[in-house]
Amino acid sequence: MPSLRQRVLAASRTLTLTLAAMLLLINLAAILYGVFMRYLAGGAPIWTDELARFLIIATVMLAAGGVWVEGGHMRVALIERLLPRGLARVLNFYQWLLTLALAVGGAWFSYRYALSVGMFTTSGLGISRTVPLMSLPLGFALLAWHALWYGPAPLPTIAEEVA
Repeated sequence: MPSLRQRVLAASRTLTLTLAAMLLLINLAAILYGVFMRYLAGGAPIWTDELARFLIIATVMLAAGGVWVEGGHMRVALIERLLPRGLARVLNFYQWLLTLALAVGGAWFSYRYALSVGMFTTSGLGISRTVPLMSLPLGFALLAWHALWYGPAPLPTIAEEVA
């Protein structure tokens, strides 16, 4: 039976990756609508480009934590494999602590920034800039959430999954 930690990580990862996939589909629809309007109908509304830009950033930020947990992000784990077991554990703890600190710091600073630009509106959508920028602190907070639940254990690598 999976532990509470494994169940929380699995549910959280599934939820965030599903939301990111839905945002990616909405982004695809917005881009296709813009292409259709530009090349077949004679002129695309300006909001399609802006919406696509905001959606791709939100997609990446929402998926970051789930991808980090499964080891699907780009990283080189050569040093971890070459070090003795004790030093590898210290390196894993350092990497985990650094990830957690950067994610919490990113969430804090991006939240403050998103609130500071609330008086400005976007050029195409005409909404407060705070709305699309809130995907940054949310994504960083989700990365911190996933890292906290995962703990300082070594992350899986592609080579481990293939073998």
